Amino acid sequence: MPQKERVLIVEDERDIADLMLLHLKREGCEVEVVDNGEEAMDRIRKNQYSLLVLDWMLPGMSGLDLCKKLRSDKLIPLGTCILMVTARAQAADIVLGLEVGADDYLTKPFDISVFLARVRALFRRAHQTEVEAEGNRIQIGDLLIDCETHEVKCGRANPELTPSEFKLLYALMRNQGRVLTRDRLIELVQGEGVSVIDRAIDTHIFGLRKKLGDYGSLIETIRGVGYRVATAL
Repeated sequence: MPQKERVLIVEDERDIADLMLLHLKREGCEVEVVDNGEEAMDRIRKNQYSLLVLDWMLPGMSGLDLCKKLRSDKLIPLGTCILMVTARAQAADIVLGLEVGADDYLTKPFDISVFLARVRALFRRAHQTEVEAEGNRIQIGDLLIDCETHEVKCGRANPELTPSEFKLLYALMRNQGRVLTRDRLIELVQGEGVSVIDRAIDTHIFGLRKKLGDYGSLIETIRGVGYRVATAL
């Protein structure tokens, strides 16, 4: 884990907050803890953090509302990751948490080693040096997509994608490492001349993986939720 990452824990259960605090400090992070959304918002307005760890059920402003406001109002940089840690474990809750802007979702009770693994994965995504994003051009290793020329390159190959496949790949690469639900992908892919409904996303993903060849393995299935692009082959 990179040293001196700055983390804000927003958790009103003191024993859980102390557990995360202890282990994150052992990993070399600078860690702050608050127990409500309002104080968290105040800290976030004054400071910049690498990671926000949010409980859902907080007094006052919920962690879900806090996450939604931070993302929708662009109160945090794109590089700041959000990990939601909550007892709400229903599939619908997980989908909702990811939809409003959480980068990952961990349910309570959790194993501390799993928590730390999730944190490390988020830091790797935030610091991924293989990703180059310049306007409408994004590159991950030898996989490149260029919206201006409407080209995709996989090493030396130039696969021809349908409009839906192209938009889908761009959305996934633009949100590299972040899980995108099927509904979110439909929103991102839908457009003039492009109609995407229900499970059609799965069909597009199948076709996209096939055309990308070995690079198709970059697109990971998150069972019951959606898809994401990995940080490397």
